[in-house]
Amino acid sequence: MVDFSKRFSQARALFPHTRKVVYFNSASYGPFSTLVKKAIDDNVSVRMRAEHDDSHDAFAAADELRAIFARMIGARKREVGIGLNTSFGLNIAAFGLPLKKGDEVLISDVEFPAVPYAWRAAAETRGLKIKFIRSTTGHVAPDDVRKAISKRSRVLCVSWVQFFDGFKNDLAALSELCRNNRIWLVVDGIQGMGVEPINVRKLGVDVFTSGCQKWMLSPQGGGFFYLSDAIRDKLAHPFMSWLGVDWKMNFTDMFRFDLPYFDSARRFELGYYAVLNLLGMKASAGLIESLGVRNIRKHNHSLIDRLADYIRSKPPYTVTSSMEKSHRSSILTFTCPGYKKLHREILGSRIILAQRQGSIRVSVHLFNNERDIERLIAVLDRFAMSESRTAGV
Repeated sequence: MVDFSKRFSQARALFPHTRKVVYFNSASYGPFSTLVKKAIDDNVSVRMRAEHDDSHDAFAAADELRAIFARMIGARKREVGIGLNTSFGLNIAAFGLPLKKGDEVLISDVEFPAVPYAWRAAAETRGLKIKFIRSTTGHVAPDDVRKAISKRSRVLCVSWVQFFDGFKNDLAALSELCRNNRIWLVVDGIQGMGVEPINVRKLGVDVFTSGCQKWMLSPQGGGFFYLSDAIRDKLAHPFMSWLGVDWKMNFTDMFRFDLPYFDSARRFELGYYAVLNLLGMKASAGLIESLGVRNIRKHNHSLIDRLADYIRSKPPYTVTSSMEKSHRSSILTFTCPGYKKLHREILGSRIILAQRQGSIRVSVHLFNNERDIERLIAVLDRFAMSESRTAGV
């Protein structure tokens, strides 16, 4: 039987920051492991020596990454391409889907800005209409989406996990709504990728896109996108690179201008790779896959449960995240009077986390452990006692 506590302890040892700070901010950006540093350093050394052409190594790494990402999201490798960030895939959808002037794109009014801004530019360019779904629950409720659908609705673009409170949206229900109304489903997956299991093919997602600088613990400027087999050939090319065609890795005869496009998501990749980002991303993705996303989720949720139990039992704190099994994630948010002051005190205690939409956001990941949670609880205890004395209670 695998001792997962030992495996997570070994993984924690790969993150040097854990010796000095408590890091609860992977929902903003993830820290690097020594594996990522080594992958980047090794490539820098190769380039500095300049003893051979290592460009083929990047193509091999990209191919391995497509396979890893495909396994993680339940896709086929040909449906996965390497991008730069979440917005890369959003723009493929916004400028590539077969939409006509006047077609509606449905977006929640509680979306991360990457979603509306990509579609705003496409709407201005293509004559589309953005319809903001007014949230009645603070989340993307299927009933709210259902009421917003009209005869002109063609796309629903939604985050898998919401950035400000970690609410995991019901993609199965949203996908069913989309299928029944002939609407394409485009998903911003960055806040769930690497910490929540998913099967995009079973869910019926058309486009899924994610940067890897957050929970995937990779360098900024690395990510991937998924284009379902059903949607890929319907997409126009919003941009094209010479590496969007199949050279068969033969770059000795470059005056060939009629090569076929890749019959895969690779045709939408843009030019040569950001190699250092790519290699760092491969190292980190390998670590996450070796631990297993389901195991990471179990680990993270166990730590969040300890913190949530404390918060619910300790005035003046209030949990503001959903703790329902189907909607919770690796993000926990809570608030209190004076939460901005509390945030400053937490940061001063070398515990790194964020404020979002009136709450303090705690992002728990594979390198965290029980001691990290107890350190945060100790700060919360001191703050609660101080505020109580100030109020004369």
